[in-house]
Amino acid sequence: MGRKEEKLGQALKVKIPTLFRCPISLDVMRSPVSLCTGVTYDRASIQRWLETGNTTCPATMLPLPSTDLVPNLTLQRLIRLWSSSTADAAVASPVPLVTRRLAVDLLRELSSHAAAASGEYDPVPSLRKLADFFSADDLDEIDKNDLINACDCASVLVSLLLGKDPKLDSLAAVARVFALILTSDIIEESNKKIVLKGLRSERNRAVSALIRVLKGSSLESQIDAARVLDAVIAASDAEAKILIADKEDLIKELVQLIGPTDEKGTAMDCRAVEAGLGCLAGISSTKRARARMVRAGVVPALVRVLRADSAVAPSATSGKALRVMEAAAGCAEGRAAICEDGAAAVEAVVGRMMKSGSTGAESAVAVLWSMCHAFRDRRAVEAVAATEGGATKLLVLMQSGCSPVATQMAADLLKLFRVNSKSCLAGYDTKTTHITPF
Repeated sequence: MGRKEEKLGQALKVKIPTLFRCPISLDVMRSPVSLCTGVTYDRASIQRWLETGNTTCPATMLPLPSTDLVPNLTLQRLIRLWSSSTADAAVASPVPLVTRRLAVDLLRELSSHAAAASGEYDPVPSLRKLADFFSADDLDEIDKNDLINACDCASVLVSLLLGKDPKLDSLAAVARVFALILTSDIIEESNKKIVLKGLRSERNRAVSALIRVLKGSSLESQIDAARVLDAVIAASDAEAKILIADKEDLIKELVQLIGPTDEKGTAMDCRAVEAGLGCLAGISSTKRARARMVRAGVVPALVRVLRADSAVAPSATSGKALRVMEAAAGCAEGRAAICEDGAAAVEAVVGRMMKSGSTGAESAVAVLWSMCHAFRDRRAVEAVAATEGGATKLLVLMQSGCSPVATQMAADLLKLFRVNSKSCLAGYDTKTTHITPF
């Protein structure tokens, strides 16, 4: 019997259409996404490829001017249809715990109780079932998108988030559903915009409710809240970002989120770090937020992230950390904080310069340029001088096709420093001046 099953499995594997296989793993793709080269990969496989520092398309080996991943929803539908038609998929796929019909009923129930503002009703069980609906892999994405588009899901969730004296566990459950929708590859952008529009319509109260979750919930709920905040911040204009950044305790909670998760101060959660950095990077574009971030301890927190291994801080995450560090270097308090702990911050920036993607590399150069060239901080110059391989990395960056601004900043740094016998950087003065980009 075992041999028959093995032969059946082999036969089914032979019948897998080549188009459905990931070019990297050769397995059937679960979440197909396309690069700018037009080649489609499974999201998990291509993310691992990019996070290890690769800057080319694995199939074509062409350089990637952009590492954006675009969900290939058409191919995903075809894969699902094919999977449902195979005998093994029919056996392996369990009956969904929450069907579309039950999800609609849950929304109606939540909507009626939210309108009645009844203090006796506990929405958490229904919200958790709704979260199961959006997180289930075996449900059709068309049903999930239709629930948002046609069933007024966003307004129901927003009303629960902004309800009268909602309990913390209720807010955390709402944040969970929002996070699943806004971070899902199979939810169409138009439907994500519907959800964000509902949140932005009551931005002030919505952000305050999410901060409550950041302050008093479990780590999982804090991550959900940060992911929702990240999406709201990304969809906001400059004026709205200022208002969000001014919210009491927001920056402090975000800095804590990217820090250690244990009492010893050693363990870090990669999802928390990524979510927190996303929010910090979004609000760091506002000048008023930078000094507050520095006072909240963002610089040592960023150094800890940049020094972490790739499991905690992969390429995309360290790139965000360098963006926030660049913003911190744009204010006097930030530059003082960078130099406060000797060479630790500068060493961390140089160490991650070539391991954080093109955007991260340019942010790293901007930090060094601001410290060493624009403001001529002696401590920073000495720290860079003691960092091995700095000059080599600047030269490699200049030859990698980075932006003209980054190329010029790297050239300014190389003019400012000369290479000594140990391949370290030693300084000398130059009369070349440029306008600071901050």
